[in-house]
Formats: sequence, structure tokens, C-alpha cells
Amino acid sequence: MQPQFQLIEPLSARRIVVAMSGGVDSSVVAALAARTGAEVIGVTLQLYDHGAAVGRTGSCCAGQDIRDARAVADRIGIAHYVFDYETAFRDSVIADFADEYMAGRTPIPCVKCNMGVKFTDLFQIARDLGADCLATGHYVQRVEGDQGAELHRAADPARDQSYFLFATTQAQLDYLRFPLGGLPKPMVREIAAELGLSVALKPDSQDICFVPDGDYARIVRKLRPDADEGGDIVHIDGRVLGRHKGMIHFTVGQRKGLEIGGQPDPLYVVRLDAAAKRVIVGPRAALAVSGAVLSDINWLGGDFTGPLTAKVRSMAKPVPARLDGDRLLFDAPEYGVAPGQAAVLYAGDRVLGGGWIASTQSAMAEAA
Repeated sequence: MQPQFQLIEPLSARRIVVAMSGGVDSSVVAALAARTGAEVIGVTLQLYDHGAAVGRTGSCCAGQDIRDARAVADRIGIAHYVFDYETAFRDSVIADFADEYMAGRTPIPCVKCNMGVKFTDLFQIARDLGADCLATGHYVQRVEGDQGAELHRAADPARDQSYFLFATTQAQLDYLRFPLGGLPKPMVREIAAELGLSVALKPDSQDICFVPDGDYARIVRKLRPDADEGGDIVHIDGRVLGRHKGMIHFTVGQRKGLEIGGQPDPLYVVRLDAAAKRVIVGPRAALAVSGAVLSDINWLGGDFTGPLTAKVRSMAKPVPARLDGDRLLFDAPEYGVAPGQAAVLYAGDRVLGGGWIASTQSAMAEAA
């Protein structure tokens, strides 16, 4: 077995398809794959074309990034193909992003992209090309376990992307390879520089590639013109404290930007009532939840039944919890748990799976 790509020798008889976004990570994966002696094919999906975004350094899968991917492929001597998936990306990721905000939820478009065009459509392209595996630049580790391939956190915790890959199916995991999962990012850039890759110093892509300036509301407004309809800002005790200029400007746990001065204590967004266009606010204690109902649970844990931890935001630390059917119950109250986000389940460094947070149970309500 070859440690980085986990393929049966001889690698000269293998074909590897590499998902090339035009960034340093996927470029290094392509270069490492080429060094194994396997036949390597680079594939880039054109996902969007949003004016300023296509030429912006640090974007992904558009404009300059496609040219960078092609330049790297030429440098290392591999074939490179570009497939236009702009319509599919718009329908499955960008439109969903807008709809989630309009419904009062906090979306994670990176997960939806992985679930759709990247790990479904790209997976099929790699199969059609006769590849033995599809390799990507994600910072996670694929470990061969007793019951098949397992998904584990990256060795570098600062770069770990396992939260965004919880929806990866077992069939996809069997086929995918993540050769950077055991490396720190500085080493990846060193490899790129040693190989003379033009992207060695290229900035990392932004979290949401199709929002070039960080103005999420503008993207939602463009797709859903009624996104700026205002409504009441209401305290959990029923008092109307003010008006807001559109629910797309708020998310659970938010403190700044409420524009309701004169309050004796800090107030946070506790929940969003999309039907009534109301932003519900309260003290920090009102953010505490004892559990959450999960939808579309993806389980990678096999027959695992031991203790687990749950991560409810990409930047949160995993906390002790237990899964009872579709209910995730926290050992201690958890804060800032927002519908629309994901709850990802772990056993140590292993990803057991996860699901979408559909609703939450207030710890204050239970205490009362």
C-alpha cells in the first residue's frame, strides 16, 4: 500500500483523479499524485461567475483559479479538464443558501457543496474517467478500520475540515483520498515552493467562495427581493423592543447590530420566527439549550455505541453528548446552537457522522 494515496501497488497501473480548485492544497495533491508514478488527471469544476469574484485572489473554482489549476497541471505534466457546473451549483448551493436565510436558519453552503457537486457530480466524473480514487486537498484523514474506511480529524487541528465533511457517505469515503490530512499547512506550502508551483504563496480561499466581499445579505437580496422586509424585535418576555430591516441580517447568538439601545443588560438573538418575521432576543442565559433535533443524519460509525462528543459550529469545541434516535442531548447546556447548522459527532478523532440541526430545546424552559 502507498501511505499517501492508499492504493494497491504498483501505482504505475493506477489512475488518480484530483479535484483541482486552483489553490495551493489541491495543487500539491496533484503534484504528489504525479510523483507516485500513477496516471493523474486534474479536474476543475467551474462553479460560478460573479463579476468581481472571478478575478479575486483567494476565491475558488472560478476565473483566475481555473487558470491557476491549468498552469499547475501543465507544470507537473498531467491532463486537466474543466467542467461547467455553474447551473447545478447555483440551484443546489446558492439558491439553498438564500432559502435557508429566508427561513430563519443559518446555512453552511460549504457542506451543501461537498454533498452535491463536489462529492456527487465530481465523484461520478472520476468514475467515468476510470479512476481508482478521487483525491482532494481537504484537511482530514482517511483511516482503514476493521469495518472499512473511517473519517478522522486532520493531524493539524488548526486546519481540520472534518466538520464540513460529515455528510460524506461510506461509499464516497471508500473511494476518496485525502493525502494532506497528516500534514501541517506550512509544510504543504514548502512542498509547493520546492516543486516550483506558481500557487505556493497564493492566499487560502474564503469560507464562502461565492460571496466576494463578505456581504451575505446582498447575495440573498439578489435572489430573493423580499429579503429586506422588516419586522419586530421581540424580547422573550413578549415586549416589542424595536424594528429590524430584514431577518437575513441576523443569526442565533448574535449580539451586535440589534440597534435596540437603552437596555440594562446585553441582549442576544435567541431564535428567528420566519413566519412572523420576528427576531426574538434575550439574555445570554436564554441561548442555553439542552438538546437538538437532527434531520438527515448521516452515520459513519458502523456499530459504534460508546460515548461521543458533538460539535455544533465549525469553530466550536466538541462537547460530551449522546444521540437518542434523532435527538442530540448535551451533557451540559450548550450555547449558540442554531437551526440550519450541523451537529457533527465524534469518538475521539473519528467522525461518526452528523446531521442538520432542525430545532433546539431551551435549557431555561426545562429548568422552569
